[in-house]
Amino acid sequence: MTGRFAPSPSGRMHMGNLWSCLLAWLSARSAGGGMVLRLEDLDPDRCRQEYCDQVMRDLEWLGLDWDGGPVYQSKRTEQYRQAFQSLEQQGVIYPCFCTRAERLAASAPHRSDGTAVYDGRCRHLTAAEREETMKTRRPAWRVRTPEQEIAFTDRLQGGYAENLARDCGDFILRRSDGVYAYQLAVVVDDADMGVTQVVRGSDLLSSTPRQLWLQERLGLPHPTYGHLPLLLAPDGRRLAKRDRDLELGWLQTRFTAPELVGRLALAARLIDRPQAITPRELIPLFSWERLPRGDFVWM
Repeated sequence: MTGRFAPSPSGRMHMGNLWSCLLAWLSARSAGGGMVLRLEDLDPDRCRQEYCDQVMRDLEWLGLDWDGGPVYQSKRTEQYRQAFQSLEQQGVIYPCFCTRAERLAASAPHRSDGTAVYDGRCRHLTAAEREETMKTRRPAWRVRTPEQEIAFTDRLQGGYAENLARDCGDFILRRSDGVYAYQLAVVVDDADMGVTQVVRGSDLLSSTPRQLWLQERLGLPHPTYGHLPLLLAPDGRRLAKRDRDLELGWLQTRFTAPELVGRLALAARLIDRPQAITPRELIPLFSWERLPRGDFVWM
């Protein structure tokens, strides 16, 4: 069994990132499995090498190790291009010329999280219309999602299903600036890195049907999934890097690494009282059955 860390190096990690990293590491190590580190630095506008270096220093400070060297998504463009071409040859993608303002203005249903489902206007353009529009606009590329229900069983959240066309819509695989999208990159990377178990926050639960469908189209294996409850700020907001909520630089001024790990372990119900503890000491205590199911406020 192989798990993975997959942080986005767009700033300092916060408590929610540490929560996911610790439990992903414990799940893999408690089963005698491997752990790989992938730095999801696809976005050149937000990700920097200094942030990548900081992520690795922070994981080492916490006592979380990984096997082999780190993998940088920014260096794997060729692998994503090959997968993109495979989908193009299957006829399941198309160019989209809509601007962000046009997408927001479109009348379309919304997911339960408030995200708009793309209305598919560019799906129906003729070949002549596409050729003419390409003279003035660089397109993004979208998946032509089918009327198909994708279902799976999550380690923590139980059964989950989505109809791709209705609940998800035609999602982007490559942005108009040529950057490959998260959904495609993560599917290719998990397969290439031999990842068999994905542990991450429940905010990514709805991404999983899309990834399962892409795995099927590309002939890639399906990992198992465990989506963790989210840690919330005291006012009920999701922790976010842009808000600097409980970011690690601030936490390090208040806690030692074992003290911080102990607080996370207490929240995960792996220990029943506050104590300083290392990740390695938690390995024999880890159990999926102990973990909480619902989001909760971090105090």
